[in-house]
Amino acid sequence: MKGRTFLMFFIALVLGVSAAWLANNWVEDRIRPSSGGEGTPVVVAALDIPFGQKIEQAQIKVVDWPSGNTPKGAFADPLLLEGRIAKQSFLPGEVILEERVVEHLGGSTLASIVEQNKRAVTVRVNDVIGVAGFLLPGNRVDILSTTSKARGKSTTETILQDVKVLAVDQTASTDKDRPVVVRAVTLELTPAEAELLVKATSEGSLQLTLRNPLDSELVAKREEEKEEAPKVEAPKVERKVVERIVYRQTPTAKTNITVIRGTQQSTVSVKDEPKVIKK
Repeated sequence: MKGRTFLMFFIALVLGVSAAWLANNWVEDRIRPSSGGEGTPVVVAALDIPFGQKIEQAQIKVVDWPSGNTPKGAFADPLLLEGRIAKQSFLPGEVILEERVVEHLGGSTLASIVEQNKRAVTVRVNDVIGVAGFLLPGNRVDILSTTSKARGKSTTETILQDVKVLAVDQTASTDKDRPVVVRAVTLELTPAEAELLVKATSEGSLQLTLRNPLDSELVAKREEEKEEAPKVEAPKVERKVVERIVYRQTPTAKTNITVIRGTQQSTVSVKDEPKVIKK
C-alpha cells in the first residue's frame, strides 16, 4: 500500500515538473528572438491585444528584424512594455510602437487612454442612438443634433465629425464583435467640442453615425436654410402731377382759367391767351 502511494506521488511530481518546464519554455520562446540570425530585436504582438487593455508578457514576443530597417518607435526590450496600455488594437505579429501605447500613471485605464488636451465625455444612448449596439471602443462616429423650431418644424445638422469612442457603458476594451445594446457611450473630445455636445444635448436629441475606420474625410457643413420669406420689393410708382387747363369764356374781356394740379385747384383771370409753362 505504501509502495503504491509512493509511486503515485512520484508520478505526480514528474508531471508537475514537466508542466512547469514546458510553461517556462513557452514563455521564453516568446521573449527571446525567434531566430539566431543577425538583426535587431523588435517586440511584436504574440496574441491579439485589444484596445485599452494592459499589455502582459504572455501577449508579446521578440523577433529579429533586419538591421537598418527597424520601425521608428519599436521596442527592443519586452520589459519596457510591462504595464503599458494599448491605445489601438494589435494583431499577432504586429510591431508594437511607442506612439500606440501609453504608460499607466494611476487611476482608471480610461484616463490614460485620453489624449492630451482632450476630455472624455459620456452621453446617454439607446438601441437607436447607439447604432443598434454596433459601437465598440476604438470606433469613430459622427454626431447629429436635432432641434425643434417654431411652427412644429425641426432641423438636423452634423455638429461633430470623426469622434473617437473611448468606452461603451463601463467597458473600455473588448474583443467582441457582436452588437451589444448599451446605455452610455464615452467619447474623446476637445474642451470646445465637449461644450458644443453638452449644449446640443440640452437643446434637442442626438444621433450617432458609425464611420468606416479608413474614412477620415470631413464633410463640409451645409448652411442653414433661411426660414424667412424672401423680401419682395414693391414696384416703384412714379407719382405724376396731372395738369389740366380748362378754358372758360366770360362775358367780359377777361378769360378765367382753372388750373388743377393733383388735388389742388385754382382759378386765374387773364386778358390774353394763357401761356402754359411745362415743368
